[in-house]
This record gives sequence, C-alpha cells and structure tokens, in this order.
Amino acid sequence: MTSRSSKPKGLTHRHIHFIALGSAIGTGLFYGSAGAIQAAGPSVLLVYLLGGAVVYFMLRALGEMSVQHPVRGSFAVYTREHLGGLGGYITGWMFAFEMMIVCLADLTAIGIYMKFWFPDTPAWVWITTTLLVIGAANLASVRWFGELEFAFTLIKVVAVMAMIVGGAAILAFGLGTDPETTGISNLWNDGGFFPNGIEGMIAAFILVLFAFGGTEIIGVAGTEADDPDRSIPKAVNTVPLRILLFYVLAILVILMLNPWRAMTGEESPFVQIFDTLGVNWAAALLNLVVITAALSAINADLFGTGRVLTGLAKEGLAPKIMKRTIRDIPVMTTITLLLVLIIGVVLNALYPNVFETIAALATFATVFVWLMILLAHVASRRNMSAAERETLSFPVPFWPYGQWFAIIFILFTFGIMVWLPQYHMALAVGVAFVVIMTVLYFVTGRPKAVAAAHVTYEMK
Repeated sequence: MTSRSSKPKGLTHRHIHFIALGSAIGTGLFYGSAGAIQAAGPSVLLVYLLGGAVVYFMLRALGEMSVQHPVRGSFAVYTREHLGGLGGYITGWMFAFEMMIVCLADLTAIGIYMKFWFPDTPAWVWITTTLLVIGAANLASVRWFGELEFAFTLIKVVAVMAMIVGGAAILAFGLGTDPETTGISNLWNDGGFFPNGIEGMIAAFILVLFAFGGTEIIGVAGTEADDPDRSIPKAVNTVPLRILLFYVLAILVILMLNPWRAMTGEESPFVQIFDTLGVNWAAALLNLVVITAALSAINADLFGTGRVLTGLAKEGLAPKIMKRTIRDIPVMTTITLLLVLIIGVVLNALYPNVFETIAALATFATVFVWLMILLAHVASRRNMSAAERETLSFPVPFWPYGQWFAIIFILFTFGIMVWLPQYHMALAVGVAFVVIMTVLYFVTGRPKAVAAAHVTYEMK
C-alpha cells in the first residue's frame, strides 16, 4: 500500500457525515416508498429493516477497505486488486451505470413533483431546468460541492424530522380533516400486517433496495476527506440510526396516518399525508423538500461517478480523457450530466410513467456493485495474515457471518428479479450490460493495461 498524501482533500468530517446522511435520504424514500408500500403493505417495515442490515454490512466492508487504503476510485480499485482486472472494470462501470440510472429516476421524480404546482406543464420542462442548476453546481470546487450537499441534506433531515414530529402530533391530538382514518390500527386493519402475503413483502425488496442505492458514495467521498481515518468510521457507524429514524420510523408514521392502500404513487407519500389531512401549506413545503432531495441526489451521483471513472482511467480501465480535471473536478462529470439529461428528457417525453422500470434497473446495478464490494472484502480478508487482521483500525463486526448474510440476501434479490415478470426487462438489460462490458474489456486490450499498472494511485 502507498503512503497517504498530506494534501487536504477539501471535505471535512462535517461534509462526509452529511454526505453519508444524505445518501440514505432521497427519491427512494420520498417517492419510491409508495410503490414498496403498495406491494407489501405494512410489512414493508420489515423489508426496510432487512435491507438496512445489508447496507450496513456492505458499508462496513467498504469502510474497512477505505480506511486501510484510501484511494481515488474507491471500490473499483479494491475490486480490481482483490478480484482481478475484470472485476474492477465491471464494478466501476456498473457503478457509473447505476448512478446514471438513478439520475434518470430522480429526473423523472422531479417532473412528477412539479405537477403538484403545475399539473399541465410537461415534465421535460422541469428536467431541462435541472440542467442549469446541477450543471452549475458540478463546476464548483470539491469544497463547494461539500457545502452544497451539506445544505441539501440539512433541508432533507429537518423535513423528515418535521414530518415525524408533525405526524406524531396529528396522531396524538387528532388533528386534520379526517382524524378517524388515522391510528396504529392501520397496520393491520386492511388485510393484516401481510395483506399481500409473504410474496408481496418479497416483491417490495426491489424498490426498498433502490431507496438505499448510492449509500456506497461514502467510500468515494471518503477519498476526498481531510481525515479519512476519523471521518469514514463515524459516517458509516451512523447507518443503523439513519435507517431506523429516517426510514422505519418515517414509514411507520406514514402508515399510521393513512391506510396503506391510499398510497397511490401519484405524489410523494410525505406530501400525500398532509394533503389528505388538509394541511396544504405543509404539503407544498414538503414537495419543495423532495425536489431538493432529488437535486441533491443527482449532484452527489455525478460527483461519485466522475471520481470513480477518473480512478478507472488512471488504471487504464477507462478512456484516458476521463483523467482530465478542472480544479480537481472531473470533466466527464459535466459531459455525463448532459448525456443523462438528454436521455431523461426523451424518456419523460415518450414514457411519462417510467419510474418503476428505471428503479428496477437501478436496483440491479446497485446490488451488483454491493455484491462486488462484499466479495472484494472477503477476498481481501483471505489474503491477510492473522497479524494483519489484528491491526485493522476499522474491522467489520460479526465477521464473517454478517458478510455472508448480505451476500446471500443480494443473490436472493437477483432471484426475485428472475421470479417476477415485471422485472425481467431490467434484469435482461443489466445482464446485457455485464456481457457487453466484459467483451469490451478484452476487445479494447484492458488486461494489458492492468498488467502494466505497477503503481497504485494515491489520493489527490
């Protein structure tokens, strides 16, 4: 391993903590949760707990490797080191694919959110406007990116906390226009806790895991940290609390305020709560918040994509042009934004209800990347001596049982996509992407580039 650079990266512990916090609060929670609730009913709470456990063990694996060896490119580098050149190549490009698909989902959601105020305006108008906002943000320095994400995340956190507190007040004091429809009995009144059976609960896994997609950006952001030994562990260790507070507790309040069948998906469940209860100003405020969340997610996704592709380029696993930076900002970030936005505009013009398909495809890419991170971590442990394992400063807990639980769960998720017909297209596209990238790996001579890479790149 190489020595670490003493050059400040630009992101403080505050930035890393809020990027980690914000990565778990996005479109998947504010909008995608409606589809998960429709599929599983109240049992979606268990799905969020299981998915959260998988995310935790994956992030702890990534955290262990990131603290031990912080490097630009993060998990794409780790998978290359421990699973071979093809593993790193596929993982890095799959992450880029994942982020672009997630951006499409967020762009789609922005178009849906804006219908709250402008129901007759085409979605592509708002998506195009997003180009100006996010394009400007991604031309800022790393430090300014951190500040922007800090502000975005603060808005999201305050909003979710306000929703939870406000929802609790509605439940406790019978506020709203229709208080008789609220209460804990909503968890079992309409078909029981498992209204669609275990099958319905399993079907919700895809959208729930989509909600957690992007949390691995902690490893990417950590490479820009001033003090990764301190920042990464603290950020990763807050994951259980974030999942319990921002997902399980928030969804619990949502389910208690409105019967689960009322979650139509036409608007965010967070907005629908207050809209249904007649608190219209709060609904409008929350709609503004979920738009902020989508903008934040796009901004963070492009940040992560640019740095992973830059790391791949430095190892000969991506076109050399991707190594170019301006003020430490990868030029390909802006180029990728333009391409994604063009695709997003076309998709929203042709297929207004494309969100669920995009979410399924994003889930395939997300859990594929998680699987590769977990496998790379297992391989890294097997290559360590007992003495090296003892000196790890941030070792994973419950080794190796937690890691194998997460790996088996992810494989089960792929099985769900095989089982349920509505996910066959997403599965086919995901598998085709893996096949195409594998062919390109050999056709473009990447194995020689990997063999020639004798230097492990330090963080800049």
